[in-house]
Amino acid sequence: MVAQFVRLKLTLMANTFRRSVWQTIGIVLGSLYAAGLVLMAVAAAVAGGATEPVVTGQVIVIAGAVLVLAWWLVPVFFYGVDATLDPHRFATYAIPRPRLLAGLAVAGVVSVPGIATVLAVVGAAFAWWRTPLAVLAALVGAVLAVALCVVGSRAITTILSPMLESRRSREVLTIVAFVPIMLFGPAISWFAQRMGSATVTVGDTVPAAVGGAAHLLGWTPLGAPWGLAASVHDGAWLTALGRLAVAVGTLALAVWVWERALARTLERPAEGGGKGAHGKGLGLFDRVPATPVGAVVARTATYWVRDPRYSASMLIVPLLPVVLYFATRNGGAEVIVILAPLTAWIAGFGISNDVAYDHTAFALHVATGTPGRTDRWGRAIPVLAVGTPLIVAYTLVTAGVTGLWESLPPLLGLSIGLLAASTGVSSFVSARWLYPVPKPGDSPFKQPQGATGATMVAQGVSMGLAAIVSLPALALALVSILLPSVALGWVTLVVAPALGAVVLVLGVRWGAQAYDRRAPELLQRVLSYA
Repeated sequence: MVAQFVRLKLTLMANTFRRSVWQTIGIVLGSLYAAGLVLMAVAAAVAGGATEPVVTGQVIVIAGAVLVLAWWLVPVFFYGVDATLDPHRFATYAIPRPRLLAGLAVAGVVSVPGIATVLAVVGAAFAWWRTPLAVLAALVGAVLAVALCVVGSRAITTILSPMLESRRSREVLTIVAFVPIMLFGPAISWFAQRMGSATVTVGDTVPAAVGGAAHLLGWTPLGAPWGLAASVHDGAWLTALGRLAVAVGTLALAVWVWERALARTLERPAEGGGKGAHGKGLGLFDRVPATPVGAVVARTATYWVRDPRYSASMLIVPLLPVVLYFATRNGGAEVIVILAPLTAWIAGFGISNDVAYDHTAFALHVATGTPGRTDRWGRAIPVLAVGTPLIVAYTLVTAGVTGLWESLPPLLGLSIGLLAASTGVSSFVSARWLYPVPKPGDSPFKQPQGATGATMVAQGVSMGLAAIVSLPALALALVSILLPSVALGWVTLVVAPALGAVVLVLGVRWGAQAYDRRAPELLQRVLSYA
């Protein structure tokens, strides 16, 4: 049965190479990237084990604990992204649960992250190559660590599946997950800077802190498998036995929890339906003019608020100040100058694939004969209405933080011009080039089949065009800030929005013409993504 599951997973993986050239390229690039990370990690572990085995062992314990925690938590936030071997699909087959558990567990390793994890943990075991017994203990710990990663991940997602099947729960988890993802890079940068400073000023404080953290994690289910080799290397046999007991006990508990949760899932699957939602009025449709453009505005704005595929991307905007603040060692005073222009650029780009996000709802526009001008302006107005006051506020914050009040006019003019220009470009691009996106109800992080390469090209073209048409305004703003020239700054405040307005009007006009010519073709293209 295990062999059958492995063959099934390998067949599914092989079929991904046949769906599209772009998906094949994406998988190959992802595999090469993972292979590079594994090589660097193994090389660092082996080299560190030859020079500083104690410190290397401590780092391995901490890094390994983070790896196990990631395996346990990430699938919860990305539930439903990869459901190739969903247990629900085997409910009608009389497969004994022990065999089903074993098959799902082994097949769970057959993926790019799974294979990369196995290679990394096995390679890291040879950090103790100078001590053969430690290598043997590290290999035992590697087997336990991989088992804890896979079994723990499956157990957590299976036991939480009734809650995760709810669309509202998935939407909340999506929003919760997006915040730490956005802040992860800045947090690492800040931590590295603090650690580097502490190393210079405090001396042995950092190694002591790393050793203390490794010792503590070594007695937890997350770090116990990784601490086996270090205990054997130090000759602490009782400690090694205790950590082995922690790892084996945790694995046994995870298997038992998974088995019980799987039994409940297969024997009493969640039923669809339930209580229907009560009507809450017409929402934004009551607050906009009763015109065709107003109807599109209300529908689009409702999606931006209630659809997590939109709202997740909107979270980038309020988090940008934090990201930019940590982007420099000097506290962010220089980099934060680009906050308002960057926000404007991103906000306008948000509707560059709006038709694809509509999915089957786009049929309503085609069936009712919605004119292209109505569709284009209806999608652009919410971006302009929300983006304009936001970038004005960000420009004022930038001037207040940096003290560059003389740069307020050119920054404000550039930001407004960028918002208009980027929205205009997106209004044209979204009627010409579409690419697959997550369907309504799917996780915003789900990558549609064959979409990686097409997404990169389409997004690159859209953002590149927006940047190119904004070059005159950008050059004028830079000259006025760098000279500095107050008079030129006020000129920028007038000229940049005017240029942006021209691009906006032309983009909407050309996009409307393309929409009128290609609306049925666009609908057919969107429906092909189902």
